[in-house]
Amino acid sequence: MDASDDGLLGGGDVRALATELGIRPTKRLGQNFVTDPNTVRRIVRAARLSEDDVVLEVGPGLGSLTLALLPHARSVIAVEIDPVLADRLPATVASRLPQFADRLEVVIADAMRIPALSQEPTALVANLPYNIAVPVVLHLLQAVPSIATVLVMVQKEVADRLAAAPGSRVYGIPSVKARWYCDVEAAGSIGTSVFWPVPHVESGLVRMTRREPPVSAAGREATFAVVDGAFSQRRKTLRSALASLAGSPSTAERALVAAGVDPSLRGEQLDVSAFARIADALAVERDRASSGESA
Repeated sequence: MDASDDGLLGGGDVRALATELGIRPTKRLGQNFVTDPNTVRRIVRAARLSEDDVVLEVGPGLGSLTLALLPHARSVIAVEIDPVLADRLPATVASRLPQFADRLEVVIADAMRIPALSQEPTALVANLPYNIAVPVVLHLLQAVPSIATVLVMVQKEVADRLAAAPGSRVYGIPSVKARWYCDVEAAGSIGTSVFWPVPHVESGLVRMTRREPPVSAAGREATFAVVDGAFSQRRKTLRSALASLAGSPSTAERALVAAGVDPSLRGEQLDVSAFARIADALAVERDRASSGESA
C-alpha cells in the first residue's frame, strides 16, 4: 500500500480497493478514479472551502477526493449511485482518517434524483463524468439553492464550454445557463496520467460562485427556452432562430428590438441578461396577441 501521511489514496491503494471489491471502472458510469494525492489536494485548494462548509460530493467512487475534503469542511455528503462503492466508503474513511469519520454522510442515489438531505449543502465539489456533468451541475444549482460555491472537475471540453464568455467559439447553452445561477471561471487543467483508467482527453477545473439571477419577469424556464432556441441553429440570426418560439420572424424581431438586441446578431454574442430581456419581451408579445392588441 502506498498511503500518504495524510491518509489519501495513491495509485496502489486505488487498485487494491478495486480488487477487493471486485470492480473495474465502467465506461457506462464514466468512472475514472483519481490516483494522485496531489491532484485531490489541488481540487480542495481550488474549492476555497471554509471550516463551516457542508460539501456535497457527487460520485465519490473509492474515496480519493472524499478523504481530501473531510479535514477542510464541517461535513461531506457523498452521493454515490453504485451501492458497492457507497457501502465501502465509510470503512475507507474510518480506516484512513478515523478522526474525521463522523463528518461523512453517504447517500445512495442518482445525482439527478437526490432525496431530502439531513443538512443543507453549501458547496458542490466533485469529479464528474463528462456525459452527465452539465445536467448534474445545472440540476443541483436549481434543486439545492443553498449551494453557494461549486468546484467541479470535468472533461476539458466541457470545462471550456462552461467557462466560455460571449463571443467565444465554444460559448453555448451550458455557458449561458450556468450564468443564470453563478459567476463562472476556469480554475486550471488536469492531465490524463492522474486517473485510472487513463482517459483519452484532459480534464479541467471550473469554479462557480452563486449570485442573484438576472432580473426577469418571465423567469428561468422562459429564458432557458430562448437560449435553447437561439442555439438550436447557431448560424442563423436571432430573428430567424427565434421565429418558431415567437410564432413568426416578425414577432421575434419586435421582441428583440424591444429587448434592446439587434435582430441580426447570433446567440453566441449575447450574455444571460440579454436572453432574459428577450424572454420578457416575448412574453409581452404573447400577451398582446392573446388580447388581440395590434403591434
